[in-house]
Formats: sequence, C-alpha cells, structure tokens
Amino acid sequence: MIRKERALLALADGTVYRGYAFGHRGETVGEVVFNTSMTGYQEILTDPSYAGQIVTMTYPHVGNYGVAIYDMESNRPFVRGFIGREFSHDYSSHRAEQGLEEFMQRYGVVSIQGIDTRALVRRLRSGGVVKGVIAHRSFTHPTDPYGEFSPEEEAALVARARDHRDRDGLDMAAEVTTELPYAYPTLREGKRVVLVDFGIKHTIIKRLAEVGIEPIVVPAHTSAAEIMELGPHGLFLSNGPGDPAALTYAHRTAWEMMGLLPTFGICLGHQILALGAGGQTFKMKFGHRGGNQPVKNLLTGNVEITSQNHGYAVDIDSIPAGQFVPTHINLNDQTLEGMAHTRYPVFSVQYHPESAPGPHDSRYLFDRFIEEIDAFDGASGLPVERSRTGDLGL
Repeated sequence: MIRKERALLALADGTVYRGYAFGHRGETVGEVVFNTSMTGYQEILTDPSYAGQIVTMTYPHVGNYGVAIYDMESNRPFVRGFIGREFSHDYSSHRAEQGLEEFMQRYGVVSIQGIDTRALVRRLRSGGVVKGVIAHRSFTHPTDPYGEFSPEEEAALVARARDHRDRDGLDMAAEVTTELPYAYPTLREGKRVVLVDFGIKHTIIKRLAEVGIEPIVVPAHTSAAEIMELGPHGLFLSNGPGDPAALTYAHRTAWEMMGLLPTFGICLGHQILALGAGGQTFKMKFGHRGGNQPVKNLLTGNVEITSQNHGYAVDIDSIPAGQFVPTHINLNDQTLEGMAHTRYPVFSVQYHPESAPGPHDSRYLFDRFIEEIDAFDGASGLPVERSRTGDLGL
C-alpha cells in the first residue's frame, strides 16, 4: 500500500476537505474558484488573472501531458493554489519538458488532490466563491506527514481562511503588470497599438501580432498623455485580476482616451471601459471560468462558445445613455458579454477571444479590431461597430 502525504482544504464557511499533498509543500490562502476546462491547465496556472485565487479543476484527471514552455501565458504561475481530483505524476507528450508536480515545486504552487471536487464545485455554485486554505501536513509536521490533522488544527485553518482579506476593493493589476514598457518583436511592419497591461496573457500579444499589429506593452498606470506620445494607431486594454472598481486611474485613462483611438478591451479591459464611461460593475456569485460559455452575438445572431475567466460583470443598465450598447449576451445567465460605443470606434468583450485554452469561435474579433484601425486611420469617420449596431437598430 502506497502511503500519501496528507493535505487539507479548509473553507471560510467551516467546510473541510481531506486529501493528499501535491506540488510545493506548504500552506496557502486565497479565494477558491472553479474552472470547467478539460485541458489547458498550464495556461490556467500561468494566467495573471488568477492572482490571489485557488483554482479547482472540474475535470477529474489533470497533468497527463506535462508542461511545455510554449504554453506559458506569463513568466510564472500566478494562482495561489491548485485543486484537483487526481493529478498525474507521469506524462506523455512530445512537447513536454517536465511533469506538472515538478513545475509546481519549481514555482511554489501548493496543491491538493484526492478530494471530491464535484462536491466542492456544488458548494461554490450554491453558496458562491469562498476564501480557503490549503495546508500540507508535512509543512507543520515534517516528521509525521502521513498523520491526520487534529480538530484544533482544522479549526485554526478555517479561522485563517475567514481572516484572509477579500479581493473586493483590491487593485491587483498593480501586482502583475509589467514594470517597464516593451515592444513585442514581429517580422513585419504593422499598425502600432499600445497594449495596457493589467495582467495580459502572452497569447493575446501573439494573436495581435499575427493580424498585423506592432504591439507596444505598457504598465497599467500609463496615462493617456504617455500613450499618445508613443504615436499609436490603436489602444488595447487587457485582462487582469481583482476588482475593476478599484482601478480608478485606469477608469480616468479610458475616459480620456475615448474617441482618440480605436480601442478594444477584453475581460478587465471591458469592465474598465464601462467604468470609465460612468457605468458600474458587480461581483458575480461564482463567475465564469472555463472554455464552454455560450455567448450570443447580437450583431449577427450567431452563438459562440467562448473561453472565460472573470468574477465581475458590467451592469449595462448603469451606463449613461449615449455611451455603449450591448453586442454580446451570455446565454446561461444573460449577463453582458460585449458592447460597442455609439459614437466612437471603441468595443469590448468580457471573454477571451485569444482562446488559450479554449475554442476559436471568437478570434474574428482581432480582425475586427484591425478593420476599426484601418477605417480610423483612413479618416473614413465610420466606425465598423457603429455601422453594424446601427444596421440592427441597437
């Protein structure tokens, strides 16, 4: 019989799940969420939007194809912890360079396996996301890693989860943004676009370069004046972690840039555009995280299966009249998934069209961004999104 090191997941609501240690040995605390993707665990681990969160994978077997450098979405993992039904110690892929546990140990990712992830996800869906602690017994009892946690130890871990600071009101983009501006190298000349990094993923930059854009990535606190000094043809507002309402400096920049350049926002960038225009956001019960969210495009009537990762959403009714109109709606809960400005070449979506991981239904949005830039650069004065929304009477 193989003996396994004991681990514990303690939630702030008092629930305790007993499992086994995986990854880096230690303790970690964060907001417990779940992701329904069947693949793409490395992209999820390294997505800066998960900063401060412990991610539960609903797919029962994770790690069987290892880890490859080309699947990194940032320079390191940003999750606080990782939860799975079963993590694989062995892997098989011609692209893999190391196993999942070795990767987690290298970057200090504390994980737990062997718990009933179905029960955990049902709890999160019914009660909402909750703060939690993952603790490895070997961290506090190095001489007895196979023993059980005492009731007093479990109660102490629940208390630690309860005392952990909420993400609400936190500017977490400041923790993950680039410290200095940088240019992404491309092999061809293209229209220069400034990408404001609130926690941008590598694949987003690659997708923009593929459609003919020269990406210049700048820190989250970059002002409108500093953006314009770079002589861009367009502006991109990226994804990122935390409460969008806390990024007041970004709201101001988005408002000052409105109408000056064709602008495309995704995820947190979408929310910042809404807040900059005077709208409001709200925290969702358990958010959208996975690669199977159905979204209806109101401009075409098509349904797109999308990749998503967000815990906040825009209240479209809160945006002042004459600003944005809805272009995409989530078919599961009717929340806003996309919008376009009524006067300026500015549009955004709540989901991730770069698809890393996830379906490719929405990659056309990068081509649409180029259309907006070309129309604006050609002084046609006819924003593509405005013409489409006008045709449909939205």
